[in-house]
Amino acid sequence: MIDLENGLEYEFVSGAIKKARSSKGKQLISYTKQIQAFDPVKLFASFGKNQADRIFWGSTMDDFYLVGLGSCAEVNDGDKGLPEMEQMIWRMMESASIYNPFQTHGTGLVAFGGMTFDMKNQHKTLWNNFPHQSLRIPKWVVTKDRQTFYCTVNTYVTELDEVYEFVDKIQDEMKALWTGNESLGQNPPLQSKTEIQPGKWKATVAQAVEEIKYGKAQKIVLAREMNVRLSDQANIGAMLNTFRDTQENSYLFAIECNGDCFIGATPERLVRMDDQRILSTCLAGTISRGANMEEDEMLKDRLLQDTKNRKEHDFVVIMIRNALEKYCFDINIPEEPVIYPLKHLQHLYTPVRATLKQGVCITDIVHTLHPTPALGGVPREESLRFIRENELLERGWYGAPLGWLDSNRNGEFAVSIRSGLVKGDNISLFAGCGIMGESDPEAEYKETKIKFSPMLSVLEEEK
Repeated sequence: MIDLENGLEYEFVSGAIKKARSSKGKQLISYTKQIQAFDPVKLFASFGKNQADRIFWGSTMDDFYLVGLGSCAEVNDGDKGLPEMEQMIWRMMESASIYNPFQTHGTGLVAFGGMTFDMKNQHKTLWNNFPHQSLRIPKWVVTKDRQTFYCTVNTYVTELDEVYEFVDKIQDEMKALWTGNESLGQNPPLQSKTEIQPGKWKATVAQAVEEIKYGKAQKIVLAREMNVRLSDQANIGAMLNTFRDTQENSYLFAIECNGDCFIGATPERLVRMDDQRILSTCLAGTISRGANMEEDEMLKDRLLQDTKNRKEHDFVVIMIRNALEKYCFDINIPEEPVIYPLKHLQHLYTPVRATLKQGVCITDIVHTLHPTPALGGVPREESLRFIRENELLERGWYGAPLGWLDSNRNGEFAVSIRSGLVKGDNISLFAGCGIMGESDPEAEYKETKIKFSPMLSVLEEEK
């Protein structure tokens, strides 16, 4: 646990209080210390007793995890876009007192963020507990970077605070939080699952195909919803643990807002930033995994040679290249995609690497890339118009960027697919697919059924 009881920490806090007294206000402080090993999922579960909104982010391929609790500062909604909100966060960071000798990803001041897929669509019933967009700095952030572990406390001191009392208070709060290796328990049994208007969804697919054939769009992504009911309140910790055990090459996330939780295991990186270096991902084109190695290879070859899927994938590659040219140089894109394997699915995958121009922030890239043709369509505005007017579900944060950034100018945002919105014992699952001129409604329906698999497998395996 954090140990603030030595001279260096007292000196740090004392300096921050002096700044607060000088400005006759309050001073944001962020203090990071290396700690002993912990299990991030169990820690997330133990934070549940505090009845404060929790945040979980994990990259299974990097063995990197962030767990956040509470809120030190938050910027949300309003007329500002994500880049303007990030600038507000950066102004907080630049004026903050930060102690972080490690400079590890996800340490120091860390802000977690997300947004609504379509900002022109107002939240109605399903997503009413989530803001349209948000960047939140948790009070507590715990970081696992492979075999090193850190804890950061983000809070304010005021001109009235006394050093020793303040440090003692933080120490007591940390002791109260850190309950160690609690049992995760199990998720309640699945009671029922209901597909929302599958027949009408297929009819909408047919309508989209007609729009494309008449030249009104080239691709339109349509999503649908499945409603799942459990026998009791969902166990988010148990769900995350199953994701971690089963969903390789994925980003795991759980964002709580006012009692609801958006949770998922997405394979799709939108953008990663390491100082000035950028990595984006083209992930479009999908087929199932085989029952054995021979069938798996056969499906892999079929996907690589499939005209519709290759065309879908090329749309994303071209769009990402065009979007990055404004903000980056040294853009590097392989000529051919490769296969990105997951437990239930395999995708066409092309990485895009580039170097950021000076003065560019990660949310500038996020704002420009979203929505990619993999989640919206081509052209962007025409496909979004069709989705807005015809899609049967309220997407909310589904399919939108979700991720984090830190005061060391690192960050990562993923596209929040393979996901569900938890409301007590009720979970809304989401899945979508790209509609092209040659699309068959029944085949697209079957593809979405496969894409429900990651979430359903978690709920059905937990007994």
